[in-house]
Amino acid sequence: MTVVAPLIGVLALAAVSAAGARIGLTTLFCVVIPYAAILVFLIGVVWRVLSWARRPTPFNITTTCGQQHSLRWIQSSPLENPHTRLGVIGRVLLEVLLFRSLFRNVKHEFVSRENAAPRLAYKASPWLWLGALAFHYSFLVVFVRHYRFFSEPTPRSLQIVEMLDGFFQIGSPTIFVSGFVLLAAATFLLLRRLLLPQLRYISLPVDYFPLFLVIGIALTGILMRYTAFRTDTAAVKNLCIGLMQFKPPAATEPIGAIFFVHLTLVSCLFAYLPYSKLSHMMGVWLSPTRNLIGASRMRRHINPWNYPVAVHTYEEYENEWRDKMKAAGIPVDKE
Repeated sequence: MTVVAPLIGVLALAAVSAAGARIGLTTLFCVVIPYAAILVFLIGVVWRVLSWARRPTPFNITTTCGQQHSLRWIQSSPLENPHTRLGVIGRVLLEVLLFRSLFRNVKHEFVSRENAAPRLAYKASPWLWLGALAFHYSFLVVFVRHYRFFSEPTPRSLQIVEMLDGFFQIGSPTIFVSGFVLLAAATFLLLRRLLLPQLRYISLPVDYFPLFLVIGIALTGILMRYTAFRTDTAAVKNLCIGLMQFKPPAATEPIGAIFFVHLTLVSCLFAYLPYSKLSHMMGVWLSPTRNLIGASRMRRHINPWNYPVAVHTYEEYENEWRDKMKAAGIPVDKE
């Protein structure tokens, strides 16, 4: 049921949007739902960022795996445990652009040996890192490439992106690699959750739902571009520019049911993003385990919210019990 419920939900969205296209609910699926999705997305992003920004971080809780800067003759790790703002910027950029912590992820298992006890071995997980990298970067390219539907004329920078993405051209239309890579990477991440028992055990419906959404978006996009389900790109661009200018066309030209499915799934993903685990795209910038300087040995970090506490120092303790301590043979600081 963990897998079936999200799949049924995505299929239901596709069926409803396809039925809406057939009965002429163009305004609902091409105007109302996209505007509502963007509004829900913006509200969710603002709510998430403000809620994270309001949370106090009184302690230095950086997560590191390198030597902290201390004495000059001890070599420190400027990226793993930075003690300067420049080092923190480098660590955050490596995390955002190259998923450095995921690349360092390792798995452990017991390896059997002949005539010996099993040995605990640690192995890297490069396939997960490659799959996540391909998924995110292909999604980024697909997202940027779709800006051509919202601009007239198409910017030169976007034409360069399309040229690089479509270098593998066989016939017409141009084959954009990013769409197929996105579909393959999302499928890989889905199969990984389904086939690995340990991962399947801890997976929830909220882990499968966005994967099914992305697979549906990529699949419908490929069908619209390369198969008999092709849509009128001029009508799509006219609709997108109208939505961008808050002047949606009064009578939307018939585009096709497959476009309704594609647009509905994209709208659902946008509305769902800030309220789900996908919000890590914003949270990584505000993560105190990544954006704080590892300088706890360089300066004392005092919690500004500490309330005054009555303390009994050792000097006061010794003054109170010095005679009995000396009688019991306990050394004292002052005679």
